Amino acid sequence: MSKLIAFAAIQGGYKVVSATEGLYRNALETYNADTKIGFPNTAYYLPVIYSLTGMKVETLEDLKKPLEFARGLLPPHVKGKHHLPFLGPLLDAGMASIFCYEIMEALRILKEPDFYMPTEDPDIEAGKIWVGPADDTILRKRGVEFVDGSAPGFAAIVGAAPTIEIAKDIVEDYQKRSLYIFCAAHHNGTTIVQQLLDAGVQIGWNTRIVPFGPDISSAVFALGFANRAAMAFGGVKPGDYKKILLYNKDRIFAFVNALGDVGTEWGVAAAGCVNWGFPTLADSDIPEILPTGICTYEHVVANVPHSEICQRSVEVRGLKTIVSNIDIPCAFGPAYEGERVRGADLYAQCGGGKTQCTELVKMAEMNEIEDGKVIVNGPDVGDLKKGDTFPLGIYIQVAGREMQTDFEPILERQCHHLINYIQGIMHIGQRDIAWVRISDAAIEKGFTLKDLGVVLHAKFHQDFGKILDKVQVTLFTKKEDVDKLTTRARAEYKTRDERVEKMTDEDVEIYYSCTLCQSFAPNHVCTVSPERTGLCGAYNWMDCKASYEINATGPNQPIEKGECLDPKLGQWKGVNDFVYKASRGAVTHYNFYSMVIDPMTTCGCCECIAAMLPSCNGVMTVNRDYAGDTPCGMKFTTLAGVMGGGASSPGFVGHSKFNITQAKFIKGDGGIARMVWMPKILKEEIKDRIVKIGEKMGIPNFYDMIADETVGITEEEILPFLQEKGHPALSMDPLIGG
Repeated sequence: MSKLIAFAAIQGGYKVVSATEGLYRNALETYNADTKIGFPNTAYYLPVIYSLTGMKVETLEDLKKPLEFARGLLPPHVKGKHHLPFLGPLLDAGMASIFCYEIMEALRILKEPDFYMPTEDPDIEAGKIWVGPADDTILRKRGVEFVDGSAPGFAAIVGAAPTIEIAKDIVEDYQKRSLYIFCAAHHNGTTIVQQLLDAGVQIGWNTRIVPFGPDISSAVFALGFANRAAMAFGGVKPGDYKKILLYNKDRIFAFVNALGDVGTEWGVAAAGCVNWGFPTLADSDIPEILPTGICTYEHVVANVPHSEICQRSVEVRGLKTIVSNIDIPCAFGPAYEGERVRGADLYAQCGGGKTQCTELVKMAEMNEIEDGKVIVNGPDVGDLKKGDTFPLGIYIQVAGREMQTDFEPILERQCHHLINYIQGIMHIGQRDIAWVRISDAAIEKGFTLKDLGVVLHAKFHQDFGKILDKVQVTLFTKKEDVDKLTTRARAEYKTRDERVEKMTDEDVEIYYSCTLCQSFAPNHVCTVSPERTGLCGAYNWMDCKASYEINATGPNQPIEKGECLDPKLGQWKGVNDFVYKASRGAVTHYNFYSMVIDPMTTCGCCECIAAMLPSCNGVMTVNRDYAGDTPCGMKFTTLAGVMGGGASSPGFVGHSKFNITQAKFIKGDGGIARMVWMPKILKEEIKDRIVKIGEKMGIPNFYDMIADETVGITEEEILPFLQEKGHPALSMDPLIGG
């Protein structure tokens, strides 16, 4: 390794630390030492510092300790007679700079609280293009995609490309590979974010192009995101720096692209990223670090042509990505799922209350359909003018020797994200309440309705090829045909729903495992039964059954439940045996229907977390979309941090939103009648199901008995409300020791 690299990086470290110390002195002259400081809506303080050292920075005075720690990390300057090795001192200098960049950003937020727009999407019209550090709600929502593999990793791009066209090409290549693109820093005053905006590209978390900030210090938000993922999903404890860094190297597939001249401040940041196992690839002529060691392969690679930088980056990081090449005129991939087709960009639309839009998948005999046939029955988009609406019926017939009617709704649900994967097309809803919006840009590229069928045919074969052999798609655009399909579809939906709702845990001998989250939470094992959906909300029993049929060696494995050891709490010998093996001995047993006694393990991916409220003799639950305080004294993100990572935590349990209104939800503890509090947003979302289950319990006003944050956020505040309403939990046996 070149002495020049070590010299530049260590010089950069001294420069960054000194600059941060100056900013800190100025802040102390301006603000009181006890002034609150930190990133918005996070339980992880300043996440890089907290995760690696355990230091909780809450006030301006608290910054002194990590700043001194950073100064102490700085190695001696490289002398003329100093010889190899240089990597250790270089890594220390890099880590010192990363700590200081995080402190710089905290001081910026203190001084300019409105500098960042801490939401998923920036407000371009208001000039607020930088979103800053992701809050914990965004972390958990987006982190799930890293867990399930739909986001294989992220590219951190600093600087700007030589031209707008090159910037657009690089970012779109990463989008096609389903990566997130974290953007920071500028090159001679130009940022890649501004280049993308000039090219008409939508930016924000929803399109996986995240504009963190305009300076190199803003790149620290990417590392903070990675470290919080280790704590939130992997259960790594704050301060365990070795596990944090190894977790990132082994499980977070990230790398840096440096576009533009790499000065000492960029160089020391690149050195800092090597600690994480994240390599840097540059388009300029900088000294390289090619030998392997910390990173999987090379550490720093220079002079990479722009046309090759995406492919070279994923190779150097050891990342495998799949690009779906489908014969349509628009780009295609998960990164486009979050695109919005706004009014000014809208060419035509169907559904959404303006017309009828219905989707139906039906099983067919092999000789009834022709594979790959796409029929557009009625006018196509070429027959429309800008601003038009039209009805649409999407009728998909599938045939296969392994196909079952139970798989129809699973295939049908794919329509939503697969259509959304088309660049310039927006899909909302499902079944008979779908809504499709087509952009001007898609029409300009030559999009037609037939392309919907081409996508559905190709992806059904790609994703479900084990269970189907033929796919034929018919697209109806005449009102009478759409109405006819809708009438038929509604009858099918009703039959399906009744079949699924009547299915109980006693009806089947086979449950299914889900170890999808083990990539992030190694000890977590979900067991999915008809009345206990996966805690992430993405998998029910039928989904897991189909998944096993498609991939017999995948994350969903059949479990013979075996002897029932406790029907009230929901415990089976076969499940215990499987969980013990799948958790590598970390978990010996758990109960399906209790949160008080040995509950199921929880991963940070869960949709909701339930917690006991002893003073109310009941339980509360909170969904990950709610960022406020709760009566148990902890926000969702704190709860997830305490019990995530695959732990069984008596008194708490992770679960899906749907599970709340399933018949066996915490049955062993008294069931849903124990539910005394949940956020208003969740309560309203599942209102119809709560009302229905309340009527079944003989408590028709049960929905109105459940408190939310408008009533109170402490047990003391909500107890009078529960007493006034006569909540059933108050007269039940004690939750503990009853």
